[in-house]
Amino acid sequence: MQSTLMESTKVLKVSDMAETLVGSEIIKLGGEIRERISQGEKIYNFTIGDFDPSIFPIPTQLKDEIVKAYEEGETNYPAANGMLPLRKAVSRFLHTRGGLEYNEEQLLIAGGARPLIYATYQTIVDPGDKVIFPVPSWNNNHYSHLAHANAVYVETSAQNNFMPTAESLKKHISEATLIALCSPLNPAGTIFGEEQLEAICDLILEENKKRGDYRKPVYLLYDQIYWMLCMGDNVHHDPVTLRPGMKDYTIFIDGLSKTFAATGVRIGWAFGPQKIINKMKSVLGHIGAWAPKAEQIGCARFFENDDAVDGFLNDFKGALEDRLMGFYDGFKALKEEGFKVNVIAPKAAIYLTVQFNLLDQTTEGGEKLATTERVGKYLLDEAKVALVPFYAFGASKKSTWFRLSVGTSKMEEIPDVLNALRAALKKLS
Repeated sequence: MQSTLMESTKVLKVSDMAETLVGSEIIKLGGEIRERISQGEKIYNFTIGDFDPSIFPIPTQLKDEIVKAYEEGETNYPAANGMLPLRKAVSRFLHTRGGLEYNEEQLLIAGGARPLIYATYQTIVDPGDKVIFPVPSWNNNHYSHLAHANAVYVETSAQNNFMPTAESLKKHISEATLIALCSPLNPAGTIFGEEQLEAICDLILEENKKRGDYRKPVYLLYDQIYWMLCMGDNVHHDPVTLRPGMKDYTIFIDGLSKTFAATGVRIGWAFGPQKIINKMKSVLGHIGAWAPKAEQIGCARFFENDDAVDGFLNDFKGALEDRLMGFYDGFKALKEEGFKVNVIAPKAAIYLTVQFNLLDQTTEGGEKLATTERVGKYLLDEAKVALVPFYAFGASKKSTWFRLSVGTSKMEEIPDVLNALRAALKKLS
């Protein structure tokens, strides 16, 4: 007994990577909000990039096909690179809806997009290699840490809708191994313009031409998991369509979770150069990050029904756009009323970029809001509105911008949220 007690007080040593790994700010914040809600507090929670299934259920046929696959006994190991029917269905999906030509052998299925991003880093990046990514962006700082990479943060601005430019990447590219980009962008809900992305592709192609065969090329990780959720006249652009030469260097990250409100179904796919995909398959095979077999078979069957896919997407995108525009119009109204807020027009995904320029504002209790973290807490305590600050995505702690996710929002509550914010803002001086 004494020995057990003594051992429990030891300071256990772990790897430097694990010791210095930082948890997700978003998950931490989301957990704190859920705890307050569980205690009976009314909070409008717009933090997590997820969906409330009671508001946004997955497609009915997708659910039915998954259940059917379980009833058929499809519960053993799936193929390591994904079930062939699903890889063929995704290949067709990319061709018919995105104009991208990748066969089933150039596709890799996994348990969501996260393992695929991890596998991309592990396949391409050696310890000490430079990885360039814009901030704010989702989790690239953590994946760089896991890969023992030298992370290069490129701060973006509202003037460019928080999307990076070729000019901002150029000074780092000569020493880079990987550039990680996302469009539509989590957290901003904005997208690359055609010329903006073309310039970045040209930068990569020019650098790789200089390197020839004697140096590892610059690869591009292109996370486009929200690409089917472009709103209105906004158009998604991808590097390979704009510059076919990018096909040798681009690894796409995509999946079911956002486009079909199916975050818990855990089906993601990557596609790119055959050698890279094969090596990623080996990485994931060793950690067993497969998507469940029944879900894969159900998804493959669902993708065969174009009418069901189109019907769901039309309704789903309309509902998301209504919410995004409802909040957008509301924040514009607050700004016109003289409150220190701002907003960027939503272009895609499930996110709205909002600004609360409240640093050094004073509360009724006489406290100055000295940090963005304190601003967020004030909004939570006074308006009961929970948002994610951009610094949780790697941006500067001084950034006054926040992400508002509409995946859990109800249309009828939007006026109440805006009124609660208005009342809280009125209390500041």
